[in-house]
Amino acid sequence: MAINGFKILAERLDPASQQALVDGVMSSARLYRPVTPGGKPMSVEMSNMGPLGWVTDARGYRYEPLHPVTGEAWPPIPALLLDLWAELADPATPPDACLVNLYRAGARMGSHRDADEADFSLPVLSISLGDTAIFRIGGLGRRDPTTSVRLASGDVRLLAGEARLAYHGVDRILPGSSRLIPGGGRLNLTLRRARPRLSKEPS
Repeated sequence: MAINGFKILAERLDPASQQALVDGVMSSARLYRPVTPGGKPMSVEMSNMGPLGWVTDARGYRYEPLHPVTGEAWPPIPALLLDLWAELADPATPPDACLVNLYRAGARMGSHRDADEADFSLPVLSISLGDTAIFRIGGLGRRDPTTSVRLASGDVRLLAGEARLAYHGVDRILPGSSRLIPGGGRLNLTLRRARPRLSKEPS
């Protein structure tokens, strides 16, 4: 099964860049365990970076400028990630949100699609750090056929074009496949543009 616009750039980030991202994220992004609108705690820990952060709670899914636990603004998106977006996604329209998901042993992410953003013509760019994940991608319908691929540390995943609204998820991680994350696990950093595309970005 293949869907246009789905791309994996294997080992796109070198070990030094991976380590720099992990150190920066773990020191600045306050992780917490969110709940779904139905009240069920998610198996991943979560945080955000950038002007906006994706959150979920009893009120639903949305983007917010402040951390729901601390009430503080999210930390800025690292320059390394902004440069990666400009190179691989859209140099004219920078991302305004970077979702941080920490998968410890046993964590997973059910099938979903990224559909809370204003402009689906802009891609979604994700960076895998730490333990390898078994990533599953399908089509535009929840019941479409799926295929599984491995995402290792340093891999970058792009959902663009037709694949921008494809259903996808993480079946599991492979504990011990990397020593990058303190305490083990996998960090996934997902860059998105939540707000509408501007005709001219402020300088």
